[in-house]
Amino acid sequence: MFLWITTRNRRRPPILSGRAAFHHAPCRIEGIGDAVERAASAEPRLHRAVGLSGLSGRPAGWQGHGAPPLRARAGFSLIELLVVIVIIGILAALLLPTLSRAQAKAQGIQCMNHHRQLMLAWRMYAEDNHDRLLYASGDDNPANNPYVWITGYLDYDPANRSNWDIAQDIKKSPLWPYCGAAAGIWKCPADKSTVTVNGQVLPRVRSMSMNLWVGGFAGKVDLDGPGWRVYLNMHDLVDPGPAQTFVLLDEREDMINLGNLFVDMRGFPNTPALLQFYVDYPASYHNRAGGLSFADGHSEIKPWLDPRTCPPVKKGVAEWLPDQPTPSPNNPDITWLQQRCTRRINAER
Repeated sequence: MFLWITTRNRRRPPILSGRAAFHHAPCRIEGIGDAVERAASAEPRLHRAVGLSGLSGRPAGWQGHGAPPLRARAGFSLIELLVVIVIIGILAALLLPTLSRAQAKAQGIQCMNHHRQLMLAWRMYAEDNHDRLLYASGDDNPANNPYVWITGYLDYDPANRSNWDIAQDIKKSPLWPYCGAAAGIWKCPADKSTVTVNGQVLPRVRSMSMNLWVGGFAGKVDLDGPGWRVYLNMHDLVDPGPAQTFVLLDEREDMINLGNLFVDMRGFPNTPALLQFYVDYPASYHNRAGGLSFADGHSEIKPWLDPRTCPPVKKGVAEWLPDQPTPSPNNPDITWLQQRCTRRINAER
């Protein structure tokens, strides 16, 4: 096909580019020029169709002058934010009890581990000393203190170093050489009791107490009169037997005092109306349950059944003063402790 070229002006045309080159060119290619003009006139429609600023330098549909305005991003409405907050609250309400139970279970496992380590130390001491058992508490004779499992007493007095200084009593215990210098095992991890010393809040160092009928006050227990066994040697643990005789027990933070826990045998076994607590109460750090360890080395967490066994704890108050009994007739928890504590010397089997 032949194309005819017509010239309007013989002068050298100016150098133009783009669309202007086709509108102002001094020469015209007939046929091709018309097609190019149609394509150029369609360019704005192409921009609007694809919505790209890369072709025209402006966003699709922009007809103003200067830089195009920035579009504001869409945000959450107030109702949407409230819905999100409500959902988070519901999830927290569902998860927190589960997390609390998991934490309590972990503390219970750690508590049992502490009991087992102390019982291992207790047993190793006995084996190294001709099966003699340590005293649960001392008496007025300081010469007996080297044979007491722990001396001193706890309260909330900052001047009483037994509350917060392991060097005061724990490091002097006959069990210390068998503990691997692990001072933390003398305390349940759930016991958060503290004492303030010179403005500094310090954790108390002990929560465990020893069954008074194991070792007694330097070998004696006269609180319930004669007739009950005081175990002074491993060979004495025949009734109710090592697996049924508890040695250590976690005591309440507002009741713990000396190193022993006294289970009053009054009313055992056939007169439950006479049951009572005498100063000492077991702890309930594990969801109304307490940790114990037995002469055979095993440990367990005992759930307490009677609410009188778990009265509200009075933080920072030494409830063991004054030294008085608290009647608790027909309390199954006291009976449970009595069954795992001692027996009559001449009891019928």
